[in-house]
Amino acid sequence: MAKDSYLVGLIGSGIGPSLSPALHEREADRQGLRYVYRLIDIDVLGVPPETVGDLLRAARDLGFDGLNITHPCKQHVIGHLDALAPQAEALGAVNTVVFDADGRTTGHNTDVTGFAASFARGLPDAPLERIVQLGAGGAGAAVAHATLNLGAGRVTVVDAVPERAADLAASLNLHFGDGRAAHATTDRLPRLLTAADGLVHATPTGMAAHPGLPLPVELLHGGLWVAEVVYRPLETELLRAARALGCTTLDGGGMAVFQAADAFQLFTGREPDAARMLADITDLARAVGAPK
Repeated sequence: MAKDSYLVGLIGSGIGPSLSPALHEREADRQGLRYVYRLIDIDVLGVPPETVGDLLRAARDLGFDGLNITHPCKQHVIGHLDALAPQAEALGAVNTVVFDADGRTTGHNTDVTGFAASFARGLPDAPLERIVQLGAGGAGAAVAHATLNLGAGRVTVVDAVPERAADLAASLNLHFGDGRAAHATTDRLPRLLTAADGLVHATPTGMAAHPGLPLPVELLHGGLWVAEVVYRPLETELLRAARALGCTTLDGGGMAVFQAADAFQLFTGREPDAARMLADITDLARAVGAPK
């Protein structure tokens, strides 16, 4: 028989402002489920991301049904799982862990499908020949896979750690074919963005806990579309600056909703209503930004 009660959570850093608990719990309420979503913030606990395995085992022992995993634990968690779904294995990053009845753990990645669905909905006619992506971490791997799956000609990955960008580009070329991905250092951004169709931002910069811009604003121009992964806040400094220059933009809310909907289905086996959840995130973000 299908369960009607679930305990899930989110492991990550600086996740206090996360809208995931409300997104999941609102949809569960509409489906008549008892559903509790807890935040497990490594900053609050005072532990490094390498301890994610201990947190995973504690959650299993406490009867959790599943966990979402976010920055900076998406790659650290892999070595502590019993199995990986094909998408997560290809990416080398996990954002959703499901516990089965015997306590075995399977890692999934719903960021890929989440970003792809959001992009197709919000930027359906965007040119995809030349894309520059900032960030080569767990979220970066997911969105790069998503954009190449959507038909991008070439994705150039730029990261503050050059070796990480090189590793991701090599993995993408192995998966999608030679020449589909490249890597570059930050000093090449001016030339790359001048010729690019779009910019995908996949670093934590701009999050409530990591405010600021991920690149000099003068590198943006009106011929770019700009897609953001950060969703808290929905309007980041990057998106404000891009819109002021006439760029077409995509906020991170759609990705947050579609990846959450996919995770909800993995946790419960029930089909969520993504349209209702899209309305939820707008409502929740507005409430968070309202004056107290």
